Amino acid sequence: MKKLYTLMLTALMALTFTACEDEYIADTLEGTWSGTMFVSTYYDGRDYYATHSEITFSIDPFRFTKGSGYWVDYYSGAPWDYVANHISWRVDNGNIYVHFREDDTSVVIADYHLSDSRFSGYIADGDNDVYFNLVHTSSPNWDNYRHWGYDDWCDDYYYSRQTRGEGNDSAITMPDKPVRQFGKKAE
Repeated sequence: MKKLYTLMLTALMALTFTACEDEYIADTLEGTWSGTMFVSTYYDGRDYYATHSEITFSIDPFRFTKGSGYWVDYYSGAPWDYVANHISWRVDNGNIYVHFREDDTSVVIADYHLSDSRFSGYIADGDNDVYFNLVHTSSPNWDNYRHWGYDDWCDDYYYSRQTRGEGNDSAITMPDKPVRQFGKKAE
């Protein structure tokens, strides 16, 4: 009986430790991170490489190990300035699962180092592991969603590029959203 009690107590402590560790990771992750993600997009037969990325993780106040946010990849020389997605994320057993809502795709961040100022490691996108290196740039700014390219949560405008043309303001809109890829060309 003593062995069964010890085994149950050990299992309960391991489960509690994992839950606390996941909450600590989520709490450290909250905020905006900026840096190199080695992200590219394939559009109209050509690869375009992001110059840098910003990711904002906001914690769900009722579930301390998951939340929502934004993932924005900035480009130079592409037909667009940036590609932005709403994300859902969660921490489970130390792994960070990120789901891109508009693209309906997901990635896993399992091999990483996270501190209050730096977040680096590898993103697993299928069989492709891609290195990233981000720095913590700010805490959440709840009043500035327009900066990310969205007017509200359900807006369908994923990216745009404003141009000035012969006295008229015009916006170039592309028919299809570019496809985000981590470290390699889409097939």
